[in-house]
Amino acid sequence: MKRIDQRNYDDIRKVCIHPHYIQYPEGSVLIEMGNTKVICNVSVDEKVPHFKKNTGEGWITAEYDMLPRATSIRNTRDINRLKQNKRTVEIQRLIGRALRSVVDLKALGERNIIIDCDVIQADGGTRTASITGAFVALHLACQKLVKEEIIETMPIRSYIAAISVGIVQGDPLLDLCYQEDSQADVDMNIVMNEQGEYVEIQGTAEQVPFSRKQLDQLLQLGEKGIQELIQIQKKILGE
Repeated sequence: MKRIDQRNYDDIRKVCIHPHYIQYPEGSVLIEMGNTKVICNVSVDEKVPHFKKNTGEGWITAEYDMLPRATSIRNTRDINRLKQNKRTVEIQRLIGRALRSVVDLKALGERNIIIDCDVIQADGGTRTASITGAFVALHLACQKLVKEEIIETMPIRSYIAAISVGIVQGDPLLDLCYQEDSQADVDMNIVMNEQGEYVEIQGTAEQVPFSRKQLDQLLQLGEKGIQELIQIQKKILGE
């Protein structure tokens, strides 16, 4: 099928990652994937959650939110509903799980890393952009902790990134924008580390069930996109 932005079926959107985007956090980036834009900030707290006290290990947690006019229609802020919506909770748990999978928590010591992912403009793939950008912000924060001799060694064991894939009008596509995602027969988010190991796969047949062959096609597309994103991360981080 002909894509809205003229990309090939296996092309990711244009990616820009701006490091040190916000002045105050230990690590910060603005990530742009096409028209999706997310600010990822990392804060370091010297107190760990109660379940990590006296373990010698740190913890990583994430919070995710979307500005009220990040989309074409204004969203109501969670604070005005007096509770978080289920989508927000699910996404921030995903971000936390993804980043913990590539970090040596003992090397962090007993401190808590808090990652805030705020979507300022949404055009599909906000959760995957959040993971990809948050990793860079986390890496910057850990570099700072090592430089300031707060921790002894770099706790990050591997790069990690995430991307969306899907089947639209019968065709497998990489890195769906919102219009493609809204028409998708199959929608999938893939999180993978640098070694090609899967951290999480979220896949749903929205309209029509998909075959094992189609699943393999989507996984292959996802791996291609994630390896491209990791190369972009490495370039930003000077590795």
